[in-house]
Amino acid sequence: MPNVNHEILRWARDTAGLSLKEAADKIGILPRLKVSAVDRLAAIEAGDVEPSRPQLLKMAQHYRRPLVTFYMSAPPRKGDRGEDFRNVPDRQTDVEALVDALVRDIRARQSMVRAVLVDDEAKPLPFIGSMNMADGVGGVLASIRQIIRIDLSEFRAQASPESAFALLRSRVEAAGVFVLLMGNLGSHHSAIDVEAFRGFALADDVAPFVVLNDQDARSAWSFTLIHELAHLWLGTTGVSGVFADAQIEKFCNDVAGSFLLPANELPVVGVDLKTDVETAARRIGEFAEGRHLSRSMVAYSLLRAGSLTENTWRTLTGRFRVQWRQSRDANRERQKDSSGPNYYVVRRHRLGAALLQFVSRNMSDGALTPTKASQVLGVKPRSVAMLLSTVGLSGGPVS
Repeated sequence: MPNVNHEILRWARDTAGLSLKEAADKIGILPRLKVSAVDRLAAIEAGDVEPSRPQLLKMAQHYRRPLVTFYMSAPPRKGDRGEDFRNVPDRQTDVEALVDALVRDIRARQSMVRAVLVDDEAKPLPFIGSMNMADGVGGVLASIRQIIRIDLSEFRAQASPESAFALLRSRVEAAGVFVLLMGNLGSHHSAIDVEAFRGFALADDVAPFVVLNDQDARSAWSFTLIHELAHLWLGTTGVSGVFADAQIEKFCNDVAGSFLLPANELPVVGVDLKTDVETAARRIGEFAEGRHLSRSMVAYSLLRAGSLTENTWRTLTGRFRVQWRQSRDANRERQKDSSGPNYYVVRRHRLGAALLQFVSRNMSDGALTPTKASQVLGVKPRSVAMLLSTVGLSGGPVS
């Protein structure tokens, strides 16, 4: 076995957002012979002391890196996020480390899915990277509608924002895109706030992935999904956030907004530059609720149409965000007194029918081992059979 690269140990700790003291505490390094735990970890990173196997395993866990990383000759490229489309104020190192870890996880899963599809001689998807911003919002929107085959009236006819999103997701997955809901690294302790990460698109012509932050409001999921589809059509891989200053982000927002809320419907909202904030908030809320839209998305569409000033828009979105957080926290408190949904039900919902069917089908064909399947699904090998127990090979989950 090659020697540990001590420079990578320091790099891994830094990119995990941990100080020497924080890392020493998490790893469980103890002071010895008047040498503090911090100094002992510094000595390990300097190459003066070799780490033990248990210490390396703890580092891998808390730095969120595969053990093999510590033996590489040089640090891997940072997260390989593709383009970073976000404009995140006051970025926190620890949160950015979580985003990087999430991107690495998705890329690892996607690479395994892609390898199987290539071996199976899957045909490239023609819509990935098929357009550019010069084609205009209308051109990209028309192509997306043609591929995913969903009518706006059908979307709005659903009983709730969740069921409307489920319909939209099923059509997107039927077109060949894997859609995952992931807002943490496997536990609520690693939850990533929506202001740090809203969506991620991996523009691959064989196995394209879209990841939505399930910490976001459910009424916002459909907008983010269409936004990330626009990135796939443009062939751009990267991470998107709440704040959109980049021209490409505004373009993708306009595609999503036009998909869910055509411009000719905006006058129905009853909001213009003369409308006071209280009235605007009430009218936007009433309009959004009946169409399975988020209030922030309606406000953004009004801003882009010139019906709201930027100051009023910021005031409204700030208010909507506070109200949503209060509602979310209240729901979480109520759920503490109930058993909540089954673990496997939640996990299936987050993974999506397309990925579950892919794993089920390829395990049956022998193309995926249980270990590989567990890595694609992000669960322990012993959980794979139960997770796939309700997945039909020709349809979706079966009752």
